[in-house]
Amino acid sequence: MNRAVVVGVDGSRTAWSALAWAADDAARRGLPLRIVHVCEPWLAEHPLGASGETLTERCDRLLTGAADRARELAPGARISTALVTGAVIERLRSESETADTVVVGSRGLGGFAGLVLGSVGFGLAGYAESPVVVVRRLPRDGSGEIVVGYDASPCADMALEYALAQAVARRARLRVLHGRRYPVTAPHPAGYGPLPVDEAAEVVRQLVLWREKYPDIELIESIVDEHPVPALAAASRAADLVVVGSRGLGGFTSAMLGSVSHGVLQRAHCPVSVVGAPRRRTPRPTSGGGLWVSA
Repeated sequence: MNRAVVVGVDGSRTAWSALAWAADDAARRGLPLRIVHVCEPWLAEHPLGASGETLTERCDRLLTGAADRARELAPGARISTALVTGAVIERLRSESETADTVVVGSRGLGGFAGLVLGSVGFGLAGYAESPVVVVRRLPRDGSGEIVVGYDASPCADMALEYALAQAVARRARLRVLHGRRYPVTAPHPAGYGPLPVDEAAEVVRQLVLWREKYPDIELIESIVDEHPVPALAAASRAADLVVVGSRGLGGFTSAMLGSVSHGVLQRAHCPVSVVGAPRRRTPRPTSGGGLWVSA
């Protein structure tokens, strides 16, 4: 049974954008679409406004409208809805345990207007079992390019494999971006491990192997002398999707969400996918032998 693309909806503008992205992604990849609304229990069954409509009734109406919209966007898609009760991040994290991907808007109805990214997007991106896509806005015109941040770390390998699958589904080219300038000049800044002798050379070597595995994808190398966050943010202006690992070579080992993924979520101009800890070990392509990597 195929895992579903799960999208969280709450009636906000960015949630409708997330629904559109999720419906398109599910249709492209032939996956079911599961539309979830989380009803927080402390709001209970009190009537809302003069209509006397209960919260559950309003939530059901929201889900019905979302499903109708998804059917317009993706005719023939297998669509289901779920009204669940609990804390939003925890319930969507539970959904991620059996999901292919979880999609959310960048800020919901409960978000403070001054926040660039809401707590749900940040919380899920560092906590989910599946890739998480955070949608602030949809690209106006598809550029046919996906951008992935890559540093040859285990999380980056998973991000690259996810990006390649998206490139196949979208018939897009894939730009693999490696930024090799760190934000401070100390030999080993706090939170960063020792730099590889030639990290860029390792990136190039790994990309040769990935090209052999995906020969039909146009894979473009971009190795820049710039910190990854501004480099990926700039590249996102001309991208349909940016993909990052939840934590790379420079991340704190105890952190759920690394500084690069955190920064890209804040600054990107297109949807961002954060790919984190795997359910299973992910094979890195090799020219021989069987090297396995895990987060």
